[in-house]
Amino acid sequence: MNRSRPSSPPSRPLPPSEPPNPHDAERENTRDAERAQMLINRIRKNERRLKSWRRQNNITCYRLYHRDIPEIPAYVDTYEGRLHVSWRLRDDATSDEAAARQIDTYIDALHRALQVPPNDIFIKLRVRASGGSAYGRMSDARRCFQVSEGGHRFHVNLSDYLDTGLFLDHRQTRALVQAEAAGRDVLNLFAYTGAFSVYAAAGGARTTTTVDLSNTWLDTARDNMHLNGFTGEAHRYVRSDILADLESDHIPRRFDLIVLDPPTVSKSTQMTRTLDIQRDHAWLINRVLRWMRPGGVLYFSNNFRKFRLHARDIATPHIADITAQTVPPDFAQHRPHVCYRIEKR
Repeated sequence: MNRSRPSSPPSRPLPPSEPPNPHDAERENTRDAERAQMLINRIRKNERRLKSWRRQNNITCYRLYHRDIPEIPAYVDTYEGRLHVSWRLRDDATSDEAAARQIDTYIDALHRALQVPPNDIFIKLRVRASGGSAYGRMSDARRCFQVSEGGHRFHVNLSDYLDTGLFLDHRQTRALVQAEAAGRDVLNLFAYTGAFSVYAAAGGARTTTTVDLSNTWLDTARDNMHLNGFTGEAHRYVRSDILADLESDHIPRRFDLIVLDPPTVSKSTQMTRTLDIQRDHAWLINRVLRWMRPGGVLYFSNNFRKFRLHARDIATPHIADITAQTVPPDFAQHRPHVCYRIEKR
């Protein structure tokens, strides 16, 4: 990994710098080694804790580590033996060399903890992207694989984006959607790669409509549906600026079951409106309810940690907080999302 930065000659002579203190490097190496061992111990502990649940439910993609130790700010997921690591460098990584050393140390720790080949460990450095998007391309390595969840198959890309294409914390929410989908017209908004659509189709949905602003994710959603045998005119894929559609008076075909899992903040230049989920969620839900038939169900979710539902501003009182029901055991010590089941009667 080449992390060197180009440099230009100084415009004037610089004072001589002090030689590096070998004791500082030694202390840093010792600290990294100690933290690496802490990571190994916690990963092995989590594997033991989840082992019975995974076997009973045939779970092959799951979270192994969720910033359990404050000094090790990372998220570690396994996708059928391959590791996807989302990492925030520690504040004491004051140089490119120190950052690279941290990464190498923890790759080695993960290899030793789980016997995963280093080439199957994918580390992403978390940075705040301009515009608030988490989906920008980070690589062109195209390390793509197929994985299983709930009896279905999905494409995941472990190398090129911060997110892989399959949000693991919503596997139980997807199962709830599948259980309610039979004979219904299902709308999946902010659909990303269409996992909810796959579950809905598997549950016997009469039709599915998968909506996202990105052609890349819509193509992946279509591929995921086809991978599971769901083809034909009953399954539609719509590239749309969802917020602009909601602002308009146009009401598309009516639906019986809607999944609404928007980003916390969206500042896409292609959208006519900036979305802030805490500020705008009641407006968003009420506009979506216009697209629903009486008796329909809306699953509304988001991952804003401080979210508070403004229930009084929502045009139906039939709202159930099902967050606890939708958080799986590998995320149970945290709250990765909130989730509500909203009925239109």
